[in-house]
Amino acid sequence: MKKESRLVYSTDRGRIKETSKTEIRREGDGVVRIQRETKGRKGKGVTCVRGLGGTDAELKLLLAELKKRCGCGGALKDGVIEIQGDKRSEVKALLEAKGFTVKMAGG
Repeated sequence: MKKESRLVYSTDRGRIKETSKTEIRREGDGVVRIQRETKGRKGKGVTCVRGLGGTDAELKLLLAELKKRCGCGGALKDGVIEIQGDKRSEVKALLEAKGFTVKMAGG
């Protein structure tokens, strides 16, 4: 049996419980930076939000709210929230309303 398999049921052991991953707590520096990036995305722009503190679960909840407000897709990669398209002004307005200190970074 492979170590990476996602076995849910086995005939010789019955139902197998999945182990939960440990939550990684990311520490922010107090300033949230919003930046537009196109590198490595075939010219398509995304809005990147860096510097947010919290666990991945908390960041996913914020990501869901940002996606709903902007009306587009997005992802969470290594503590960086990526929103599809140039949505810097909408993201900035939402984060400032939530009480974050926001700084526009890059071009």
